Amino acid sequence: MSSPCSLTGIARYPIVCLLLMLGTQAAARDKPDHWLEVQSPHFLVIANGNEKQARKVADQFERIRSVFQKAFPGLRVDPSAPIIVLAARDEKTFNTLAPESWLQKGRLKRTGLFLRGPEKNYVLLRMNAEGDNPYHVLYHEYTHLLVHESLRSIPLWLDEGLAEFYGNSEIQEKDVLLGRPIEGHIVLLRESKLLSLSTLFAVDYSSPYYNEENKGSIFYAESWALTHYLLLNASQGGKNPLFDFINLLAKNVDAKAAALSAFGDTAQLEKNLKGYVQQSSFKYILVKGSTEVDEDEFKVRELSPADSAALRGDFLVYNQRYDDARDLLREALLDDPNNAQAAESMGFLEFRQRHTAESKKWFTQAVKLNSQSYLAHYYFAVMTLQQTATGPDAALVESSLRSAIKINPRFAPAYDALGVFYGKRGERLEEARLLGVQAVQLEPGNIRYRLNVANILLQMKRTDDAVNVAKMALSMARTSEEISAAQSFLDSAQKYQEYLAAVKKNREQADAAASEAQRQLNQQANSDQNEQPAISGVENDQDTAPPRLRHRDEGAQGSREANANNTAPALGHRAPVARGARDLADGKIVSVKCSSPGLMDLTFQTSVHSIELHSENYYSVQYSALNFTPSGELLPCIQLQGMKARIFFYDIKGQTYSGEIISVQLRK
Repeated sequence: MSSPCSLTGIARYPIVCLLLMLGTQAAARDKPDHWLEVQSPHFLVIANGNEKQARKVADQFERIRSVFQKAFPGLRVDPSAPIIVLAARDEKTFNTLAPESWLQKGRLKRTGLFLRGPEKNYVLLRMNAEGDNPYHVLYHEYTHLLVHESLRSIPLWLDEGLAEFYGNSEIQEKDVLLGRPIEGHIVLLRESKLLSLSTLFAVDYSSPYYNEENKGSIFYAESWALTHYLLLNASQGGKNPLFDFINLLAKNVDAKAAALSAFGDTAQLEKNLKGYVQQSSFKYILVKGSTEVDEDEFKVRELSPADSAALRGDFLVYNQRYDDARDLLREALLDDPNNAQAAESMGFLEFRQRHTAESKKWFTQAVKLNSQSYLAHYYFAVMTLQQTATGPDAALVESSLRSAIKINPRFAPAYDALGVFYGKRGERLEEARLLGVQAVQLEPGNIRYRLNVANILLQMKRTDDAVNVAKMALSMARTSEEISAAQSFLDSAQKYQEYLAAVKKNREQADAAASEAQRQLNQQANSDQNEQPAISGVENDQDTAPPRLRHRDEGAQGSREANANNTAPALGHRAPVARGARDLADGKIVSVKCSSPGLMDLTFQTSVHSIELHSENYYSVQYSALNFTPSGELLPCIQLQGMKARIFFYDIKGQTYSGEIISVQLRK
């Protein structure tokens, strides 16, 4: 009997054939990989091996963490973001998660990957990796995590050299051996021509020496050998050149200049390295003391197909394999439409691809499905904050960020975002500053957090503090983008600092001039009173009332009195003029000229003519924005030129197209 879905059968039984095909697809999908979750005190391990293997991975991560904590007491071994380890049982599973570029023919075979992010730290490793040390890849990737947590900028040779150095450690029952020699690297270096140090130092993530199979091995081996030599054999007079090199990098010194300063003659260093790899024995570090791990604290559970697909899909989003991530997340949601992790990861996927509306929809769904998802709360707020800092959604932004902080008090981005939220609204600025400081304390190396704190300090008119914070951010900046952002902010902050200092000086001069004028008028009034005959028995409050200092708005009368007394107008101010009617105009500010104390002249171009506008005290002018939210404090003498505006002013009697500024309403 022929199959009902043969070529002839399809025409006769189309519905039956469709159901059979769907059933076949469902049966294939109903054979999911078996994944376990092991939660230890400091790590979350997701593995598709057996429970013993998964527990061993968690155990070794806890032990190497303990080793680093004891060996380097000042080292930060627990990042603010959680550490999630994906342990693949074999190369096939590993390749479904590794970067796509690693899968190309001729690429160097790798067995581990570290991905650092503000929300999560991911480690991918292959449990059946070859080599004498079964935990080499595990220790290697954990070293990457700690190095990147402590050093924001590090050349690739040193990054991989340190990871290889500590990767070949051995945790024994009572002792720990750090930096054991790697036999495979030694053999390769003895049989191969070493790279020149100038070549080694220039290798980056795009270099053939980092990616190609026939070149990458020598790069890893020589990076290990140079790091091993510098750490254990190059110290002189109590100083270690590698530590000097790292300190120079921390001060933002160029890597080439830092190497020249720390290592001196690279030709001699090359010669020393060649001799080093030929020697018969190598040192290592012995750390006394056992590492205690209580496996009774480990929590193990089997993941459902939907949960495992959601977690792997989330990792693929971080790894920028977006199409594969979307397939896994759709699979998870098909199995479990109420899977909060899948909805959250879908939101993050859309966020990464700049699909704002879709991202917000998924994060909203994730919050509904799991009110304890701090990332869903955070990203929902970020999506809303990008659209508006005011309006009906403002309360939702605030409550969502506070929920994220409450759920995960170590999540720095939520503190930063809430501080920025208050800053944009110009409210609760002291709390905004403290929130920003908390974010910096959780992630000291994040330059953006520091600049956000500096911006809030500017809003509080604490310019000296803002400049100091910006200088610190610039000293810590590593990438060209960070350096540019920090330098630009520092320049603006220093200009504003100078502006406020000038305003303060002008006010002091104006107050001193006013006090002097008041003293002279009081003296004149007392003199006039002494010359008048006293009228016995009569109290004349009007005659004895103290005179008041006349201002420009009192018109020509004040000018006549000044001329009558042979007194000139205050230095820097113009002679009083007569105000006309209140007026307004729409147009563009063509030029701005400020002079002390407090004088401002604007040339304002309307669609018909230009108007010359003036203010005797530019810090008393009211400024506002009609259809946009300004960022930071407005610097009128610097920022007004070229902006569209509606200006309210008093006409000046007897002068055409001129006026005295009342307020400036800026427009986009």
